[in-house]
Amino acid sequence: MNPFLEKLFGLLQLILPHHLLSRLVGTLARSEIPWIKTIFINLFRKQFKIDLSEAQIEDPDQFASFNAFFTRALKEGARPICEESSAIVCPADGAISQLGRIRGSDVMQAKGQYFSLYELVGGDSELASEFISGSFATVYLSPKDYHRVHMPLSGTLREMIYVPGRLFSVNQVTTRQIPDLFARNERAVCVFDSDNGPFAVILVGAMIVAGIETVFAGQVAPQPRSIVRTQYAARGEISLEKGDELGRFLLGSTAILLFPEGKASFLKGLGEGSPVQMGQKLGEVK
Repeated sequence: MNPFLEKLFGLLQLILPHHLLSRLVGTLARSEIPWIKTIFINLFRKQFKIDLSEAQIEDPDQFASFNAFFTRALKEGARPICEESSAIVCPADGAISQLGRIRGSDVMQAKGQYFSLYELVGGDSELASEFISGSFATVYLSPKDYHRVHMPLSGTLREMIYVPGRLFSVNQVTTRQIPDLFARNERAVCVFDSDNGPFAVILVGAMIVAGIETVFAGQVAPQPRSIVRTQYAARGEISLEKGDELGRFLLGSTAILLFPEGKASFLKGLGEGSPVQMGQKLGEVK
């Protein structure tokens, strides 16, 4: 896309009614009326060349709704989980948007662009301080990808913070055009404790994303337009193993991983645009 069209695309997103569009699409995506869900599924499969051979359900007519099709489970063994004890595994299918060191409290969004770690985690300075000068990885899930998000490490859930916001698209064009994109979009910040220290998995909503779900809280977004904090440590232990399902997007988006300073390193050769699959090794914890 040439620079003029990129800027136009970015400007259009500033004026679109993100939530209205997304919720309208969400209503249709949840519909179990046969002709509605069939039209959506067939159009989507044709547009994005969806291969169902890895899915537990291979017959598109057997899905109850478009959402059921979009969040389809894979066959057992379709995504082997790296078994190395120190391995950080990729949480989702997609492509690396950015990864590397956090520059103090600034996280790279695109070349020459950064956003605030403090804003990303919902304005919690104490939580943000745990990841100052740490490491991050941003994985973009395109519409054609498997849309369940899994654990990069084994961990015990400490808290989840729902942060309201916009629903800008999160593709590569938009990351170059919309400042502070990931700190402005609706998101669920899931904070875990592990044997190697804390880490966070952040599920970022996007244009036409009709909802974000987690395995421990059900549907997280949409919610009231205010920050919602849920402490889990006091509710009894919720522990998830590396590779376990954490949540899912009802249409595509982005997952961001955060690690403290000196606690994680990523494989050489991974960078912007690198294709990745859930379960493959991204790096190691220290």
